[in-house]
Amino acid sequence: MISENERLDILLRSLLSERPEYSRIKIPATIKEKRDLLRALMNVRTPAPVADDIMKLQDEELALQREEKGVVTLDSIPASPLDPRLRLWQGDITRLQVDAIVNAANSQMLGCFVPLHKCIDNAIHSAAGMELRHECDRIMHEQGHDEPTGKAKITPGYNLPAKWVIHTVGPIVYGPYPTEEDCRLLADCYRNCLALADEHGLSSIAFCCISTGEFRFPQAKAAEIAVDTVRKYLGDHPDCPVSAVVFNVFKDEDYSLYKKLLHYE
Repeated sequence: MISENERLDILLRSLLSERPEYSRIKIPATIKEKRDLLRALMNVRTPAPVADDIMKLQDEELALQREEKGVVTLDSIPASPLDPRLRLWQGDITRLQVDAIVNAANSQMLGCFVPLHKCIDNAIHSAAGMELRHECDRIMHEQGHDEPTGKAKITPGYNLPAKWVIHTVGPIVYGPYPTEEDCRLLADCYRNCLALADEHGLSSIAFCCISTGEFRFPQAKAAEIAVDTVRKYLGDHPDCPVSAVVFNVFKDEDYSLYKKLLHYE
């Protein structure tokens, strides 16, 4: 069995060999630097098949990183006093072991191409592996057009603890306040994600804070729409198999907003 150092070297040599302009890039010395370079190369790589031996090494590396981060199960997240089906958790969504996590995607649905970007789209694709972009590309080619705002698509989770990823495109807020249409489209994101979970018989789903980052939807209003829409959908669909909905937040401000809305305090 090869060491992680050797595994990273093989992966980096393989990805660096794919483009002639990478010939000047030297493989760094430390594990952290090698991991960062691997993630950056995965981020900018165009969708394409990967050789089975390289994919096996990638999966081994991402499994190790998943183990190091630690997997968070539903049992460790207390239910909301407002509604026992709802839960709140602050942290990296790629650690959650649920049936599906929701990705705030863009209309191309191929993930973030900015190396090491801090957005959730980048984090999810980086943790899932190169298979995810390839599968998203297949879906988009089959569809033949960009993904409309408010709609959703489902893919396997690959190297994530989650079995599935549901990708949705939230509205972009261009003015100081969201319009009625922006609010309707954001609610559509939550409804359509739940409908896909319902269709696939999933019992748990974790939502990120859709549209509140670079798409500039105000956090407080987005949180209200999220909680209200989820509760209404579950109330309107009593046969829906979803029994646990996690609102995953990263920022302290979002945590405070959802904590109040879900009656944790």
